[in-house]
Amino acid sequence: MSQVFFLPIKETKKLAELALTAGLAKILRPDDFVAVKLHFGEAGNIGFIKPPLVKPVVELIKKQKAVPFLTDASTIYKGQRSDAVNHSLIAAEHGFNLENCGAPVVIADGLRGNSFIPVEIKQKHFQEVKIAHDIHYADSIVCLSHFKGHELSGFGGALKNLGMGCGAKSGKYEMHNNVLPVVDQDKCEGCAACTRWCPAEAIDLASGKAVINPEICIGCADCILSCPYHAVSIKWNESFTNVQEKIVEYAAGVLTSKKNKSFYLNYINFITPQCDCYPTGNAKPLIKDIGITASLDPVSIDQASVDLVNKEAGRDLFREVYPNINWADQLGYAEKLGLGERKYELVKM
Repeated sequence: MSQVFFLPIKETKKLAELALTAGLAKILRPDDFVAVKLHFGEAGNIGFIKPPLVKPVVELIKKQKAVPFLTDASTIYKGQRSDAVNHSLIAAEHGFNLENCGAPVVIADGLRGNSFIPVEIKQKHFQEVKIAHDIHYADSIVCLSHFKGHELSGFGGALKNLGMGCGAKSGKYEMHNNVLPVVDQDKCEGCAACTRWCPAEAIDLASGKAVINPEICIGCADCILSCPYHAVSIKWNESFTNVQEKIVEYAAGVLTSKKNKSFYLNYINFITPQCDCYPTGNAKPLIKDIGITASLDPVSIDQASVDLVNKEAGRDLFREVYPNINWADQLGYAEKLGLGERKYELVKM
């Protein structure tokens, strides 16, 4: 049974102690290049993990004489993180730099998101996956994940950060390609917000209403949250299970070169319904901040994190927000692939 260590939100000053106790030093050797996998937050987002909660981890890595760098890969939607230059700029705007974090930013899949390594996995959905070049060639990976809801997987934690987050741009297309949204014509007001956000230019206005071309749609689902009138949704079928399994297979691909060389921290605060790819504006979190979990096991840490959220909420919070998504699919499939185990021991700091 894996151990998951828990630090209450009021004790974040003990973050380095948490990481050390949970086993961060075990995955590091002197001179290791360590990919500190983050989400730097899209423009207008305020939920991302802040630099003061990143620096203690970076400094601990440096104390082990390893070489950390802050990293993420390109997005497939039309935001400020779709290429390395603008991605680096928004990271800097949000405070991710040497002074604040103690490590440089390296966008792992190159200038245009097409720098990747094909990794053979021979699984249900993929024979091989496309892992961002610099993450694949890093010696170790430390995943710092903002734990929150997600419109395709119910919640986003370590597995989502590892799988979707470390896939190169073409890999992200592969993970999304069977998710096809539809427009409720009665709700659509023809504001064209979805057309501006769509990376595939698959949405047009016809007679003042948005229409999605399924032949062009890449299934990224970004139109859903860009619509202020809630007129776009995904028709329920097997898509949500499949996309979760694909994310997990990508996570497996990342870990093929990181045996006993990965570590995970989930920051369970500012828990929003959606991922940090969207502007949060004046959005309020679903529940109060809880704390930080740490583990060597990506499955156990996600299971423990969702259990802590649901205990605080007094209900299955993410199933309430996304009733058509069974968030447990990602955990069950990851356990089946040997990435970790759902049973865990929670150790409170």
